[in-house]
Order: sequence, then C-alpha cells, then structure tokens
Amino acid sequence: MPDPEGIKHKIKSDMAEIKYYSKEGLQKLKDELEHLTKVERPRISQQIAEARDKGDLSENAEYDAAKEAQGLCELKISKLQMELANARILDESKMDTSKVLLLSTVTIRNVKTKAQMKYTLVSENEADLKTGKISVTSPIAQGLLGKKVGDKVEVKVPAGVIEFEITEISR
Repeated sequence: MPDPEGIKHKIKSDMAEIKYYSKEGLQKLKDELEHLTKVERPRISQQIAEARDKGDLSENAEYDAAKEAQGLCELKISKLQMELANARILDESKMDTSKVLLLSTVTIRNVKTKAQMKYTLVSENEADLKTGKISVTSPIAQGLLGKKVGDKVEVKVPAGVIEFEITEISR
C-alpha cells in the first residue's frame, strides 16, 4: 500500500557497525571503560551523596552538576560497552601485504614536492597524527586503501588535490 503522504519510511538497523582494532587499541578501550566504571562512577556517586546531604535539592547547583556529570559518565560507559561488543581484533599475520589495508604502514611520496610521509592506517578511535597513525576514514587513507607499491593516487584534501606515490607497504 503506497504511503498516502508520499513519505518513504526507512527501517533503521539496531545492529551496530563492526570495527577492527589492533590489540593495543582494544586494550586502550577496555582500560578507559574500567577507569570510568571503577574510578569516575564511584567519584560522581560520592559527589551526589555529599550534595544531597547539604539539604534542599531544588536550589542545589552542586547536586545538579553532579547529576549531569553522572548522566554524561553513564553515556560514555554505554557507548564504550557497545563499541567493545562490536570490536574485533585484526590478525595481522593473515593479512595481504601487497596492498594497503587497515593496519598497513604505508610510506608515500608527494609527487610534486618529493616529501615522504609514513602513516599507519588505524580505526578512528586509534588515530593519532603525532605518532603517524591516521584514521582509515580520513581522505588520505581512503585514497590509499587497496592500492599497491608504485601506484599513484590523487587525494582530495581541504587544500586541494595532492598526488602521492606509494613507495612501501609494511605491517
């Protein structure tokens, strides 16, 4: 039966997206969750109890702030738990090293300036440009995925289009 108002309804999947991590990245998520549940949650509960002991809750800014902090903490815990439930560790030993994939370390050369850069493609949560780890969803990583040594790729970045040549792929 056609929708009388012409609105198309989309069914949203409750299934979360599977994300792949290195062992270190997954451990970092677990450590953060443990810190939130064993340190932050009890600290906030203590703040709420102290604020409650001060009397009238209707005009108690400390109580309101502690309750808001509790809500934010619980939201973070919930998100991390979902992320961990959908996290998978990549077995690097079984990965193809002839082309750029997640967890590949890629050396690229800017064709115009001859500048060389070395990046490791990681999940969004593990990205850290200071250590040479870029998100697999970044424009540069997207341009490199699936390519091989010697391939030239044009990557659209905010500053324009840059041409890179892949000089090395490793794990």
